[in-house]
Amino acid sequence: MSIILWNNQLINEEEINISKEDRGYQFGDGIYEVIRVYDGSMYTAKEHIDRLYESADKIRLIIPHTKDVFHKMMYDLIEANEVVTGQVYVQVTRGVSARQHQFPSPSVECVITAYTKEVARPVTQMANGVSAKTVEDVRWLRCDIKSLNLLGNVLAKQEAHDEGCFEAVLHRGDVITEGSSSNMYGIRGGVLYTHPATNYILNGITRRVILECCEEIGLPVVEEAMSLTNLYDHEEFFMSSTTAEILPIIMIDQKPIGTGLPGSWTTKLQAAFEAKINKAVHA
Repeated sequence: MSIILWNNQLINEEEINISKEDRGYQFGDGIYEVIRVYDGSMYTAKEHIDRLYESADKIRLIIPHTKDVFHKMMYDLIEANEVVTGQVYVQVTRGVSARQHQFPSPSVECVITAYTKEVARPVTQMANGVSAKTVEDVRWLRCDIKSLNLLGNVLAKQEAHDEGCFEAVLHRGDVITEGSSSNMYGIRGGVLYTHPATNYILNGITRRVILECCEEIGLPVVEEAMSLTNLYDHEEFFMSSTTAEILPIIMIDQKPIGTGLPGSWTTKLQAAFEAKINKAVHA
């Protein structure tokens, strides 16, 4: 039986009672984070929790705990469930109140829910690469907020899944933004290109680590929007996320990228990322 964090308590999963008038349920009025767990330790926990609080500020939601307390709550949850390699999911909604579009009274407290699960690392996909499909990005214009409003992402992911692809490469017109649940990168001429961290994408925590890795291995980075028209000019393409880590994309819309195999720069980045995990977890 799983242990769940419910507000400030660790309880059995079957004891949770979600109200029909929770604003997360009715409006998607809330935020979330997914934090990777390696060898029982959270990786980049500070960065994830900082981003959770940043998202809360952007939607004027008050989390009634300090970041340090929140951090300990996540660790207590992981220990209670004895997670080794997996993730912790946490969401915060604006709370329970009679349904109305405007914010409820400030006296209404947010609702915090978190749970863990074992999730293996995608080692085969990291080694062999995955396929993707381009999908028009029809989401709202505040993709920098990690909100619960994910229907656009879900539809894009399903469109890719229906065609046997692992991920959707989203684009607004000719501009590639990100994936349905990931950040996107292209490499050509020994330079990495990725969309800048604007309101059009979520500034992924793994993305931030990857940019550090690029500096370490001597791979120049240009943060500018990639063109859909020039997509196949890239010699390498890859995606990143907390769960997927760094996955080579070897085919998009049934056309190979570069040689159709994971590229050398992508492999070097995977090794640099692995080193950072080992250093953090075994420090």
